[in-house]
Amino acid sequence: MSTDTLANDGLPAALREKMALALDVDDLVRANRLARDLKPWFGIAKVGLELYTAAGPDAVGAMIDQGYDVFLDLKLHDIPTTVKKAARVAGALGASYLTMHAHGGAAMMRAGAEGLAEGASNAGLARPVALAITVLTSDDSAPEHIVPHRLRLAVEAGCSGIVCSAKDLKIIGEMAPRIMRVTPGIRAGGEERHDQPNAVTPDVALDAGADILVIGRAVTLAVDPAAAASTLFAGLG
Repeated sequence: MSTDTLANDGLPAALREKMALALDVDDLVRANRLARDLKPWFGIAKVGLELYTAAGPDAVGAMIDQGYDVFLDLKLHDIPTTVKKAARVAGALGASYLTMHAHGGAAMMRAGAEGLAEGASNAGLARPVALAITVLTSDDSAPEHIVPHRLRLAVEAGCSGIVCSAKDLKIIGEMAPRIMRVTPGIRAGGEERHDQPNAVTPDVALDAGADILVIGRAVTLAVDPAAAASTLFAGLG
């Protein structure tokens, strides 16, 4: 089967499971529509601050009902007790992934990872993945030592994954080869980068070792999101 046919019909399951659709909208009806139309290319739905503020836990449930794993991107950063309690709720809701800022330190991330696991266990759900955010991908001025330092804290805290830009995939893979690497800022070649200075194409990110790609505006802001997804993934499969 040609890659063009694969792109038009969607991605194979093994690749779809690596693609997270960033539903950065303020309307659950629109989010549901995008999730439905783009399901052939995505297996993970990312619910971020905008959608969660608009719709709350209903956004998580709606995506689970559509058959997605949910990436709850709340970027938690508070005292350990508060983060643990919030993460416990996220785990009970059925989130498969939850983000925390590594800048919060090892104690905070450890509390979050423990709370997330407890919430899922209490609800009879599989253990979710606690993701530490090293540096926001919109920040291209962070000193070189920051990512390795925050990676060490995340590993010490028991986080199972890291959110990082494509340029940091190699060093993270060398330092912590077993940790999951999640990379935002994915674009088709030549596309507008918006506020993602380190944006790369899907094939480049996967070749560099990314386990999950986070893709939003490259498809969600398109006039025809399904056609944009087909174009973005045309070289994969």
